[in-house]
Amino acid sequence: MKRRDLRLLPLAVGVWGSALLCVFLPGWSAWMAAACAIGALMAFVLSRRSRGRHPRGGGGLVLLLFAVMAAAAVTAGLATPSREQAAGWSGRVVEVTADVTSSASLGRDGRLWFEAQTRGIGIRGDPVAIAVPVRIGVDPGDGFDLGAGVRVVGQAMATDPGERSALIVFATEAEVVRPAEGLFGIAAGARQAFIDRSTRLPEPGAGLLPGLAVGDTRAVTSELNDDMRTSGLSHLTAVSGANCAIVVGAVFWMTALCGGGRMLRVVLAASALTGFVILVTPEPSVIRAGVMAGVAMLTVPLGRPSAGAGMLALCAVAILIADPWLAATPGFALSVMASGALILLAPPLSRGMARWMPQPVALAVAVPLAAQLACGPIIALFAEQQSLVGIAANLIAAPAAPIATVIGLLGCLAAPIPPLADLLTASAWLPAAWIATTATTTAQLPAAELLLPAGIGSAALVALVSASITVVLLRPHTTQMPGTRRWARLLRPSAASVLVVVISLAAARMLLTGPLATATTPDEWSIAACDIGQGDALVVRSAGKVALIDTGPDPDALAECLTSLGVDRIDLLVLSHFDLDHVGGAAAVQGKVDAVVHGPTAEQADERLLSDLRDGGARLTQVFAGQRGSLGGAAWRVLWPLRSSAAFPSGNDASVVMEFDGGGVPRSLFLGDLSAAPQRVLARSTPLSDYAVVKVAHHGSADQDPALYEALDPTVALFSAGADNDYGHPRDETLDLLTTTGAHNLRTDQHGRVLLGIREGELQVWTDESP
Repeated sequence: MKRRDLRLLPLAVGVWGSALLCVFLPGWSAWMAAACAIGALMAFVLSRRSRGRHPRGGGGLVLLLFAVMAAAAVTAGLATPSREQAAGWSGRVVEVTADVTSSASLGRDGRLWFEAQTRGIGIRGDPVAIAVPVRIGVDPGDGFDLGAGVRVVGQAMATDPGERSALIVFATEAEVVRPAEGLFGIAAGARQAFIDRSTRLPEPGAGLLPGLAVGDTRAVTSELNDDMRTSGLSHLTAVSGANCAIVVGAVFWMTALCGGGRMLRVVLAASALTGFVILVTPEPSVIRAGVMAGVAMLTVPLGRPSAGAGMLALCAVAILIADPWLAATPGFALSVMASGALILLAPPLSRGMARWMPQPVALAVAVPLAAQLACGPIIALFAEQQSLVGIAANLIAAPAAPIATVIGLLGCLAAPIPPLADLLTASAWLPAAWIATTATTTAQLPAAELLLPAGIGSAALVALVSASITVVLLRPHTTQMPGTRRWARLLRPSAASVLVVVISLAAARMLLTGPLATATTPDEWSIAACDIGQGDALVVRSAGKVALIDTGPDPDALAECLTSLGVDRIDLLVLSHFDLDHVGGAAAVQGKVDAVVHGPTAEQADERLLSDLRDGGARLTQVFAGQRGSLGGAAWRVLWPLRSSAAFPSGNDASVVMEFDGGGVPRSLFLGDLSAAPQRVLARSTPLSDYAVVKVAHHGSADQDPALYEALDPTVALFSAGADNDYGHPRDETLDLLTTTGAHNLRTDQHGRVLLGIREGELQVWTDESP
């Protein structure tokens, strides 16, 4: 077995470290460049002196290492003045003229987002020439294609150190001043024609097909996007290394089938990859994916598989020198790790698993497994979700992905011949529907994903588990290098022990969140405050009927809470207002709600959310003070907002305030996010006194009216807030205020899930944790 040439890997690691330091600490760029230049000079002198004594020394490699680190530092340093000048416009309304440098995608806020390189930034009508990368959000529209010139006016916000974009612009006005031209214009027209054909086809699959074939994800619904992420198939919803590899592989196979030689295959594959990149927009992420996939795929047909790691390292070095800010982006790290895993880890994993299964099956499993093992720690740094069904989903979807991509591309290129384009697009729909169905089905499996708090600790844990799986699956002699046999004998049992512990803990969690989810929940509860982080999600139950007041920010956290309460249907959903921390988890109850009552809407995103709930079968009602209803044996009434209020038209101060009483529910009041001013109006307009439970307004912020809480005289004050949140909620002065009224303060950030109920006429409290 040939040994891999890993000598160039230190170059990639070194330039990556240099780039990270310079983009997070821009002031250090000059010092970093100087230090590396001195290091390069010293390496050169030492290598000259030792040439005769150590002809095979590594002086040249050390010299090159310092040189590329200095180059990355210089690139970052040269860009810093312009970025700092652009950051000076943060917080102001600016006019920006720019060229679009990426494809546009629809964000969860309803805006169309794209990357751009500015030509000028400044006051309206007089922008100053500045060239920096920015991210722009505009109202949905056509024409924002790569290469187009745009002029926008909007609020600018500086980004944090390490972000590739120097500014984020929330545009209130936007126009295309110059459409995409030349190849970019032709590619944009071909993409749009293909998207129009695809979206006329039925779901599932119609919205996904443009993403598979040409990298346009605007038609992918948020629900399908979430399912693709949960199932580990998200790399298929946009242009990734997988798409590029499919194009390269298809051209190699077709050329070989026609009898073409190795050099012809390489030339045609490179040409096809270049054309594909232009078609799907040559934005930085696409170029990066194309380079990484091209390296991984071309090393084998070129007859130099052992050089793959070195070529990958050189490509990473070149990309980071050109754009050091990519070092801090998850996409770049995932591309490098996935490509490296394909070259270095997949072959030995395949040989190891061939002990238990046929070699072709082992190879098919080894490719997605290697990618997941290598990328898992990177994902854990930035995201909470770890897919547990990714390998199975990729195996099921793998046969369909190249078919959808290749036939879809042919359908796109056949646009001048409409009948042929229609036929090819319809043919590509079937494998796209297969992939969409696979994602939806696997994402709904029990324990489809594992939620871990994003950060270094989770990354270290995932890395330990990944390393343990790798050690167990490799052939025994693979881990036994000369002189390390004793350590190898200890390594495999240790890795197996780690996996036993992890599997045991995972099985216990599955039981506690599955069949035994309600085992620790008392039957007498009637009010529950879910521990969903920084937000509100409260449940009221009476005579088997359930009301949910707000959904919190996270669908997964809400779903876990509802499962633990044994709730699978919502009779009444109350949306107090439309901030993300109150409605972000609505996807968890989509299609499970009978009726929705809500406050005034302010944006299109609010209307879209209500429309989605209506499509799921819910009846919608906007409510105002004075409206009443029942929930099982309990009665409810709305105390706020006032009808046609000019002072409090929408948002926090127009939150729906609900009172529940009777039917086994303690007399309770839920204050939404009201600030002190509407609290005072509420206290004057409605007689309020003697509540058993009060959900304190706005997570316990400092903006409270003491007179209101004195009148309410609550027995229990509920604070729904996230642990260590950035707002300092609940504030000490608000806690003291409720304490002085005689209330017992209960906090989800300290107590976890809080349950309340009535037992033998007395108010009872159950919490998950002691503060």
